[in-house]
Amino acid sequence: MPGVRSLQRECVARRLEAGSPTSVYRDLKPEPWEESKVPTRSIVLAFVAGFVAVPAFHQPMLALLHAAGITPALPYATRPLPPLGVPQILSQSFWGGVWGMILALVLQRLRPGAGYWVTAVLFGAFALSLVAWFIVAPLKGLPVAGGGHSSAIATGLLVNGAWGFGVALLLLLFREAPRETYAR
Repeated sequence: MPGVRSLQRECVARRLEAGSPTSVYRDLKPEPWEESKVPTRSIVLAFVAGFVAVPAFHQPMLALLHAAGITPALPYATRPLPPLGVPQILSQSFWGGVWGMILALVLQRLRPGAGYWVTAVLFGAFALSLVAWFIVAPLKGLPVAGGGHSSAIATGLLVNGAWGFGVALLLLLFREAPRETYAR
């Protein structure tokens, strides 16, 4: 299926062949919103990467920290969360998908390399943790920043940094996968 740009160029070519005096240049200039369009496929894959990164990277890091005695939090918690009664791991995965779309937008202009990985890990560690500590926790009636406990702060930074790494890795894997896989 031809894209918008190819259809515009075809239209301009037809006008030139017909000798139309309309502004050809205007038709070739992209609209401001066209330059930053993100394909639907990319948004969906970013959500999937963020969703999958929770059980595949975030929760294993939490399991390691729990096994080391750093946090009492258990991985893969299934307790129902209000108001809908959704299991905690599914809620975390859903929000991981939402954040995955945001991280994908941040990473889209970076080439795989040190900057790509550092950005992904720091985004996960700090953006997610800061929102959890200073917005979500007060809304839930919990202490800000884990009550200032160093183990709670370290846990947040490490599990969310692991999530960021996982999203970045999955985005690269999705980018390298053949498109036919998704067309079925």
